[in-house]
Amino acid sequence: MEQSPLQALDQELQNHPQRRAIERSIVSLLEIAKGSNDADEWRLINGALADIRDGLSVFAPHRQTRKVTVFGSARTTSDEPAYRLAQELAVEAVARGFEVMTGAGGGIMEAANSGAGCENSIGLNVDLPFEQHANRFVNACDGRLLHFRYFFTRKLFFLRESDALVVMPGGFGTFDELFESLTLIQTGRTPPIPLVMLAPSGDHFWPDWLQDIQHDLASRGLISPEDTSLLKQASTAAEAMQHICHFYRVFHTAQFAEDRMELLLHSELPADTVAELNREFDDLVDEGSLSQGESCDSNGILRPCLRFHLDRRRVGLLYQLIDRLNDLPLEVAPAIEQPGERIRSALSCS
Repeated sequence: MEQSPLQALDQELQNHPQRRAIERSIVSLLEIAKGSNDADEWRLINGALADIRDGLSVFAPHRQTRKVTVFGSARTTSDEPAYRLAQELAVEAVARGFEVMTGAGGGIMEAANSGAGCENSIGLNVDLPFEQHANRFVNACDGRLLHFRYFFTRKLFFLRESDALVVMPGGFGTFDELFESLTLIQTGRTPPIPLVMLAPSGDHFWPDWLQDIQHDLASRGLISPEDTSLLKQASTAAEAMQHICHFYRVFHTAQFAEDRMELLLHSELPADTVAELNREFDDLVDEGSLSQGESCDSNGILRPCLRFHLDRRRVGLLYQLIDRLNDLPLEVAPAIEQPGERIRSALSCS
């Protein structure tokens, strides 16, 4: 007799390490079912879960490679300087050990996928009634193209899977992606990653926009003065990738442990440097001080870290701390480290 889906699920859960989390998810679905028999509501639920299922499946084989996401206009033509710059950026990113993610459409996205090549591209397409069709450079890439039903699930995976964001000139869609990213970074809902605004030399698209942000938002107290530290500017592919690689020179990643933030590092810091950082970044800590220790990353590798209670209203200042760490004259690996790699004699947490 064939098992029902619920019977098969119960069998799968017997020894599953995340059994409790899965059971809580099932309980949530049952609670929704008690109060809803609306077909449109269940289309939303099923579509969102299918997007998440497909996203997790596609990204699972690529978790050990850093990725840079490129945002920009779908309307940029192949004879424009920005198109060629996006191609150069992708070539430079691949040469430095990154895969390249785009929204899989035309224009800037097509250029970036073209420069990265099929074997180093990932496309996150979204179903639209016009304009958005997967470009030919990612459409034929086996297992590297996702079709999302909803923008919100697509944005979830852009931020969840990216190690860096590069934003090139674009319209409403590009600014939507930029402001969504800034909001999640500024509010601490996503770990710190570099965000670079890239436009060809002589193009004032980003300098003019940033000047408006500083004049109309920062000067009126609508954002913190240090929030502009979340952004870097570049006019060449090499400069953009230098910003990104420098961001990971000493800094590895950030994670929350209970109520503390941990900045995982590639190198241990001298004691006098930690004391100096405490003096410089006292406003970043809402209780206690910066202290050095060790912690396990998501791959079970033991790393040096800085621990502190983060004032979550000062994420711009957190980025300034990361910049300060990366500028320290410490011995580090010459090339960017991938997530699961060990630096020198890094120890396992197992």
